[in-house]
Amino acid sequence: MRRFAPGDTIVRREILRDEVWFGYASICVQDTDELLVTYLPGGTRFGYPRHGAFPAGRHPYQVQGRQEWHGHGMLALHFPGIEHAVFVFWKGPRRTWNGWYFNLQDAPRRTAIGFDTLDHELDLHWAPGAPRWEWKDVEEFAAAGPVRYPGRMEAIQAEGDRVARLLDAGERWWHDSWADWHPDPRWLPRQLPAGWDELAPTLP
Repeated sequence: MRRFAPGDTIVRREILRDEVWFGYASICVQDTDELLVTYLPGGTRFGYPRHGAFPAGRHPYQVQGRQEWHGHGMLALHFPGIEHAVFVFWKGPRRTWNGWYFNLQDAPRRTAIGFDTLDHELDLHWAPGAPRWEWKDVEEFAAAGPVRYPGRMEAIQAEGDRVARLLDAGERWWHDSWADWHPDPRWLPRQLPAGWDELAPTLP
């Protein structure tokens, strides 16, 4: 299995019903047996495949006309075999940490250019200073789930419930220091490589 070095481009793709649905080029922060950390700089362009059956429709970002990531960038902590990632965001002119975001998604599947996953819509967020986490996008998950994740909704909800129980028990499977992380100032938005939307991508 290929390991990525800090600063390498890592392509994150979403695969829905055996088709590439969405993708973007992020940057490797850390890649070990226990943790894959990527950074998405502000200004990174989103990728939408031109061809496909798209049985669940086009990606919501494409429907909304979103072409790139805005803001201070996003740090994403991915755990092998685990059906969620921990996202870290910052906001405002002082780049203030905006809490822990538990993004339910397929466990990462490595590819030659990065990894594949699929966002599960349902999430949890623990805002800074809040006494407890809260569910996010519950109604959206209920509406989109039957088409996007047929036969999987109970398992997705179960993963969210598992994360909630761990948080309620005071568990931490990530390090709080990520809230204070800063990207290398030389890291600029990356571009998707040619052929990124082929189901079995190869190295450029």
